[in-house]
Amino acid sequence: MCEPRSPQRNHLLASLPDHTYGELVPYLEPVSLPHGWVVHEPGIRLEYVYFPVTSIVSLVYIMENGASAEIAIVGNEGLVGIMSVLSGGTTPNWAVVETTGQAFRMRGESLKRLFAHNDTLQHALLRYAQALMTQTAQIAVCNRHHSVEHQLCRWLLMHVDRLTGDELFMTQEQIAHMLGVRREGITEAAGKLQSDGIIHYRRGRIAIVDRSQLESRTCECYAAMKKEYNRLLARPAPRDRGA
Repeated sequence: MCEPRSPQRNHLLASLPDHTYGELVPYLEPVSLPHGWVVHEPGIRLEYVYFPVTSIVSLVYIMENGASAEIAIVGNEGLVGIMSVLSGGTTPNWAVVETTGQAFRMRGESLKRLFAHNDTLQHALLRYAQALMTQTAQIAVCNRHHSVEHQLCRWLLMHVDRLTGDELFMTQEQIAHMLGVRREGITEAAGKLQSDGIIHYRRGRIAIVDRSQLESRTCECYAAMKKEYNRLLARPAPRDRGA
């Protein structure tokens, strides 16, 4: 089994063969990511990349008028800062810690250097980049064509998939901000889910009571994203590689 603070608790790192994983380990540094901390800002070159373990980072686009919406999330399945390897090192969106937790970080230049000469690492990061692009595109479609209740169900499922339990801490106002909808819409949708015994919500604490019913109430977008992530980022059987 993985040690609690082992980098292999990040699925992307765990998917790497031993020799590739071993090349990255000396550069990985455990860090705590507090809620609300800005991982990176638009137009600023990224110094570090982050492999979340128990934290979740929201990728958010903010319009000139202040309106905003979440375009993707990154948790223990992936990497925050993939653009530092694949592009000029900057991005037009913000990355903000949504769920407090642990991560491993390494300098972007170090990852870029390893990426340049390791074909296995290249393939893994390119597959992850494709999965992230799929998520971004699917969320855009979902936000445009599906109801607030569908969006909320999809959002809840995406988050609990990246956590170790069935509870998350988020206010209705914060969820509305992430989805780019009115708080009243979230209040109504969450109220329906709670009255039907699917979730339990109290003071910013949301517990998933009936996951199967939650999945049945969401739209096709959640299944489409999960299928693509599973196809591109299939995990091998766990191996204990130490910290």
